[in-house]
Amino acid sequence: MDFMSRLEMVLSLILLVSLGINILLFVYSRNVAQRLVLISQEIDDLRAAAASFATHVKSVYEMEMFYGDQTLQSLMDHARSFREYMDEFDFIYIPEEEEADAETQQIEEV
Repeated sequence: MDFMSRLEMVLSLILLVSLGINILLFVYSRNVAQRLVLISQEIDDLRAAAASFATHVKSVYEMEMFYGDQTLQSLMDHARSFREYMDEFDFIYIPEEEEADAETQQIEEV
């Protein structure tokens, strides 16, 4: 064997190893990205459920027969603080464009 064929063989082996590593990294990255999207969707669902719960507690608290009840008031405060806590996680999974839209919507609600 001459020097060029040996060099070609080594370079071919390095190329195959590199391709294998790149394929594995691509598959791994894709799986991680899919998991992050799933987690993002689950957090969004949890946030929506917390907001729905807070709205429901508020509507019950505002009923005439329950108005002024301290237990419901503390439950409503707890639900509100939980919703605010969940809002802190927005920066993790909401893209910047959606975040700007959400801030605009919050300003309009006030």
